[in-house]
Amino acid sequence: MDWFTAPDYWLSRLVLQRALAAVYLVAFLSAALQFRALLGERGMLPVPRFTARVPFRRAPSLFQLRYSDRFFAGCAWAGCAVSAALLAGADSWLPLWAGIVLWLVPWALYLSIVNVGQTWYAFGWESLLLETGFLAAFLGNDEVAPPVVVLFLLRWVLFRVEFGAGLIKLRGDACWRKLTCLDYHHETQPMPGPLSWFFHHLPRPLHRVEVAANHVTQLVVPFLLFTPQPVASAAAALMIVTQLWLVLSGNFSWLNWITIVLALSALRLPATAPSVPAAPPWYEALVLAVGALLLFLSHRPVLNMISRRQVMNRSFDPLHLVNTYGAFGSVSRFRYEVVVEGTLDDTPRADSDWREYAFKGKPGDPRRWPRQFAPYHLRLDWLMWFAALSPGYAGEWFGALVERLLENDRDTLRLLRRCPFPPDTPPRYVRARLFRYRYTSRRELRETGACWERTYVREYLPPTRLAEPAQRA
Repeated sequence: MDWFTAPDYWLSRLVLQRALAAVYLVAFLSAALQFRALLGERGMLPVPRFTARVPFRRAPSLFQLRYSDRFFAGCAWAGCAVSAALLAGADSWLPLWAGIVLWLVPWALYLSIVNVGQTWYAFGWESLLLETGFLAAFLGNDEVAPPVVVLFLLRWVLFRVEFGAGLIKLRGDACWRKLTCLDYHHETQPMPGPLSWFFHHLPRPLHRVEVAANHVTQLVVPFLLFTPQPVASAAAALMIVTQLWLVLSGNFSWLNWITIVLALSALRLPATAPSVPAAPPWYEALVLAVGALLLFLSHRPVLNMISRRQVMNRSFDPLHLVNTYGAFGSVSRFRYEVVVEGTLDDTPRADSDWREYAFKGKPGDPRRWPRQFAPYHLRLDWLMWFAALSPGYAGEWFGALVERLLENDRDTLRLLRRCPFPPDTPPRYVRARLFRYRYTSRRELRETGACWERTYVREYLPPTRLAEPAQRA
């Protein structure tokens, strides 16, 4: 079928696949380095406890069949290895069918992690990586030109990401309609980046322009993805520029990068397409079948997107093949942070020697400037932002975190930037306090060297110690 492939997009496919492999690599690396404290056998939300109550059909995963920390680590590092091989172009050295299988390996491995990841993996970019990764498996390799159907479906994912996010904003917080959300967002976002302080202090009229431009990019431009070239390329390029702006302004894991990857499906890069044979019939049949399945599964995300009760970041099937997306339907006006402290004193008092635990990404010491971590995802730091919004968001895991800190648990301490206690001397008590944080002004920054100013709000968790052995038994 002459219409089946689009030879002009062979370079776009190449860049897309290599960029996607890089995102996969970061995702698996994040899992390999953090899982023991979060999901391991002694983790805050252990996988065995989850699989004991959730059946395979609801959360398909290799870890439903067998779990051990060593097996999880093996899967995560195997995902790193396969992702690195794909980044190096290993799929182009294989027959077409083998290239498809190789691309499905990281998808299956990461699906296994996400489906047992619980709260730690309840982010929209997890499903977005899985949906994009599944589609990319059918983009083909050097043996065929990129299939039109798959390029269309990748644009369809991008459309839902952007248009869904635009709708949730218009239906959500009134500040999006008033064009005032960026007066607060850069200060209150989950994990500020090194430039967020500067973005926050941009003139307010420029913030209005930013919000208006965001509405255009998310509510109008997505429709242009399905128009002829060069309009589709221009729309994709505008989305890429917008995402790079977001990369500079905060730490949003790989959400922005995977959106850029999707935009490459509509970007026709100038290059001379190589001469390739026609696609084999079995490949055409496979791609058309996959396309029909995904279009059928799209009906629930579409109904959600047009509904007045639209929800964000929801998967409608256990394989995360077609999902609904959205971000920041509401924007916090104030930033709160949970500050965790410990003491060696046998009797905790207000004047005890309380020492603060330092996290890698979330604000703590007002003088410490935010760091750039994205696309790497600091899962505990992100969940601490939710914990500050409401203790209900942390009910599943915060008690376990405090218990691990009281034990000086090595895996948990690796998630932190600094523990204030020696490895062989755990604290007697741990407490948590809630503070309000705000960015300092330019004058305050010059005078104090601090980018944050914080004010005590209330006790979040009273001084807590480990139960005596007999009580724990």
